Amino acid sequence: MGAWGSGRRKAVGIAVVLALGVLALVLKLELPLIKGERSISGAVLVASADPRKQLPVPDAEISARAGGRMAYARSDASGFFRLNWRAGVWPGETLTIEFRRPGYQPLEITQRVGNQLYIARMTPAPSVRPESQAAEISVADVRVRYSVKATTTVEIGSTAKTFEVFNTANVPCKGPPCSPDGKWQAATGSISLNAGDGHAFQDVRVSCIAGPCPFTKVETAELDRGGPRIDVSVRAWSDTVTFLVEAEVVHTMIGDAIREAYPSIFGSELTFTLPPTGEGPSIEAELDGLAIVFPLGPDLRLSWAVCTVQAPSNATRLYSCKLKPGYRFR
Repeated sequence: MGAWGSGRRKAVGIAVVLALGVLALVLKLELPLIKGERSISGAVLVASADPRKQLPVPDAEISARAGGRMAYARSDASGFFRLNWRAGVWPGETLTIEFRRPGYQPLEITQRVGNQLYIARMTPAPSVRPESQAAEISVADVRVRYSVKATTTVEIGSTAKTFEVFNTANVPCKGPPCSPDGKWQAATGSISLNAGDGHAFQDVRVSCIAGPCPFTKVETAELDRGGPRIDVSVRAWSDTVTFLVEAEVVHTMIGDAIREAYPSIFGSELTFTLPPTGEGPSIEAELDGLAIVFPLGPDLRLSWAVCTVQAPSNATRLYSCKLKPGYRFR
């Protein structure tokens, strides 16, 4: 009886240990799945069946409630938003997100909290056209003009200088400089040239033009780079030689270059980008057949469209312009 009771207690103990182990494993696997969400993120876009017209909606007011908790945010220039809760909300709880933005119909999304991105597509509010308004003004042949800094190199002349390296042939080397094989006494000669303020040398050529040229060596390296100053050094280990140094003299100027681009137009939306170095954008268009240049300026103001700009991390600027009532692209 004592042995049977002891065995029973041992079996119960093993069962308890196994149960605790299984429980610990379940908690380890499931707890991350039921951990409360501290934030959710998504994007606000224009509602359209055409993906090319689903442009970002910036500055939309966003409010969300889940589990009796509220969170608020605004969409940025790219339409991105993030809602943060002070205390987590649990997966499966009902989540209601409301979106408000002047010029768009209010939008409400209700669904369960989950591990996902929330994409909201807001429908533009219908524009009311006054009965007395005349026929729509056509906007055609739209182009974008902007300036970039450009470097221009102008050749203003050339230079040619000679110099000699004096030496006597067939003298055994007693100390540097010597011939490359160390057998004969050598001599070195050099010349320095300065291009002057604001100028530079390019296409530098160094040539032996007289004397026993086979027994010479140009010591200076990287002459092909040119620059505002060049230094040429030559070694000779036979009789006296004469060298010629030639180069073009150039002047480099930095100025503005005008660039032109064509925007993308879908429906009443116009989009274009400027490179990081682009400055002073303007839009050239024909309004009812009359060609006019419209500088955008820092406030992005146009008489016939409302424009916004986004500046992603790569510094390329994305401009979006929507036609005002009474205008249409042709």
